[in-house]
Amino acid sequence: MESLDQYSEYIEKATNWFWEFLPSLITAILTLFVGLWIIRIINGLVRKFFDKKDYDEALESFLQSFIRAGLKFILFVLVVTQLGVQTSSLVAMVGAAGLAIGLALQGSLSNFAGGVLILLFKPFRVGDFISAQGVDGTVKEISILTTKLNTFGNQIAILPNGKLANENIINFNAESTRRNKIDVGIAYGANIKLAKDILLEICAADERILKEPVPEVYVGALADSSVNLTLRFWAKNEDFWAAHFHVMETLKYRFDEAGIEIPFPQRDIHIIQNGEAGPSEK
Repeated sequence: MESLDQYSEYIEKATNWFWEFLPSLITAILTLFVGLWIIRIINGLVRKFFDKKDYDEALESFLQSFIRAGLKFILFVLVVTQLGVQTSSLVAMVGAAGLAIGLALQGSLSNFAGGVLILLFKPFRVGDFISAQGVDGTVKEISILTTKLNTFGNQIAILPNGKLANENIINFNAESTRRNKIDVGIAYGANIKLAKDILLEICAADERILKEPVPEVYVGALADSSVNLTLRFWAKNEDFWAAHFHVMETLKYRFDEAGIEIPFPQRDIHIIQNGEAGPSEK
């Protein structure tokens, strides 16, 4: 009889607890459904906002996912709070977990922040040819943590975004045209004017070399074994290397035809025999 009374007492306590807890449960369920509906509306507004902006697709996808996850976390906290869980305890637990994860993944978090900065400020885009961290290559892929470059040798270089966002970057495709600079040495006895005319004729005959700004040639240095001429001309990015190699090859043919010597380093050696200078050798 006593156990039956205890059983009835437990049922009564459970029933009372349920009726006391029911309003909180109903409120939590309503908060959940209303919150999901609001999140769906906010996500739609965010998507429309990005559709009007010219942001990188990877950045848009990441930010939308980040905003969606953040809103759902806030909703989770609100629902749990309605069920009677102390907010301070929940925040302390999440903070401790976040600190532990942050310390363990601080390198990845640095790359993550760098990836966001790169995608947001766009110092380069996919398809640009850049030089960074001692590597030259065409940008193949920009992700949140790393950037992939396709090098001249058709190799894939993977650079961490943390360093990439904080170090010097040369973007060769930032402008539509580039200036080329070619140094060529001629012998001291060669005709400087003739050599300059030949270089300018080569530039005038090549359609890939822009006529404005005008190509120019000047004496860059009087070196030990040669007079160094410097040729400067402009070309579009897509024509830059083709024009460069064409000029390098053609100037050698034209200089040979004109009898203009491109000297190599030389040294005069005087041999002293029996106290007298002997014949000179080079």
